[in-house]
Amino acid sequence: MEPHENTGHPRRWAILGVLVISLLVVVLDNTILNVALRTLADPVHGLGASQGELEWSINSYTLVFAGLLFTFGVLGDRSGRKRFLVIGLVLFGLASLLSAYAQNPGQLIAARALMGVGGAAIMPVTLSIISNVFDPRERGRAIGVWAGAVGLGVAIGPVLGGALLEHYWWGSVFLINVPVVALGVVLVATLVPESRDPNPGRVDLLGVVLSVVGLVALTYGIIDGGEHGFDRPLVWASIVGGLAVLAFFVTHELRSDHPSLDVRLFRVPRFAAPVTLIGLVFFAAMGVMFFNAFYLQLVRGYSPLETGLLFLPFAGAQLIFAPRSAAMVRRFGGRAVAVTGLLLTTVALGAFVLVQADTPIWMVTVLTFIQGAGMANIMPPATESIMSALPREKAGVGSAVSNTVRQVAGALGVAILGSVLSAVYRDDIAPAVAALPAAARDAASESISGAYAAAGRLGPAGPALIGSANDAFVTAMHWAAGISAVVAALGILVALRWLPGPTAATPTTPAPAAAEPELAGTA
Repeated sequence: MEPHENTGHPRRWAILGVLVISLLVVVLDNTILNVALRTLADPVHGLGASQGELEWSINSYTLVFAGLLFTFGVLGDRSGRKRFLVIGLVLFGLASLLSAYAQNPGQLIAARALMGVGGAAIMPVTLSIISNVFDPRERGRAIGVWAGAVGLGVAIGPVLGGALLEHYWWGSVFLINVPVVALGVVLVATLVPESRDPNPGRVDLLGVVLSVVGLVALTYGIIDGGEHGFDRPLVWASIVGGLAVLAFFVTHELRSDHPSLDVRLFRVPRFAAPVTLIGLVFFAAMGVMFFNAFYLQLVRGYSPLETGLLFLPFAGAQLIFAPRSAAMVRRFGGRAVAVTGLLLTTVALGAFVLVQADTPIWMVTVLTFIQGAGMANIMPPATESIMSALPREKAGVGSAVSNTVRQVAGALGVAILGSVLSAVYRDDIAPAVAALPAAARDAASESISGAYAAAGRLGPAGPALIGSANDAFVTAMHWAAGISAVVAALGILVALRWLPGPTAATPTTPAPAAAEPELAGTA
């Protein structure tokens, strides 16, 4: 074959468009629910869900989604990626329909868990199919479009949710998925070719079970600890137990002659380094997005729709810079592009330390734009490095690992930074609530939302409590932002030390197994 010949599929760009549609519906649903929580808690216009039930309506999706990402990526490689994509879309659409017409919080939680199964089947195979249908020389550009779709979905989810809630009932935030999924199924069946590992071997059933159990247990401990505190035995039993199961999984994979994941891959810097980088970035970014939503809606008083609109600069930056990042990588190398993106992200996250309750809102939107621009230039080179470390037929492994790390790191970021936020807030507001009645003091000490609710029952003393709560929350936000910036800065050190430079920025073929001893078992 001549070096100039393009080995990609003739309809690869149309296929990419179909994959973006499939991916958007999953990413949108990850964020669209946040703006509906207040309505779902309303016993008249919603389901009358308690605070704990609202938390589980989010976490049931996250736990299942994160726990099955790795497994479904591997099974998609073996059983057929197109097949898994169609199955995932059908499950996601069915679960969306069930969520829209749930009669009580328990039904909604169960439907959201089923939605997580569908989402876990969809997301990893989209990236696997990209690696299969695109020539390696075009793969970076295609991954840039894919990454831009992820950023766009994260940003426009709250906008779409807020707009729907202003005109329709709460179930519309789930029902909107159904026609999009139906379109996606038709397009996938028509355009996307089937692909799989040509030499699948035996399925590592024990490895699959261990990976699911370990990831679910670890993720549960992280999320539950963030919600209710890390001072309970159940949380540490879940975290330690999950880590122990994952350690056994690694040991089993090293000894197995048909592993679901050859863990020797993590000895290859161009695979391990970008996976670590993605984890650090999403730990920092998801934690900041978590407290920024509270800051905009409570401290600044914006509605859910207005809050969503204020995140549009993040989406705009993703749309502008993500598709261009592949060309930047070709010109300057993956390391330089990723480090620049990390510097921008670190500056944006760290600048939240300076944001106050009366900071001009345009300054906050500038920070979200800078963060979006930075992350748009991190994900494509990192993802390209991961995917280029593996042969095409093993693309699902890289996709599943990177997405699982992203989900778990994001959950860890929200849990740990949320715990920091709560602890600093409680300490800072304690003097202001000491003289309040017990019920109001407990509510105001628990969260800024509780303080606003308590202030509504205090009459003339209410405005003073709101002012104190805002000041305490802003102080807590500064601590969380500082930690986020430090974590993002660690990513700079990882990128400088281990990401490939300009000479390795544009691989034309995946590295052969003989060139990397650690890849011998995957080729």
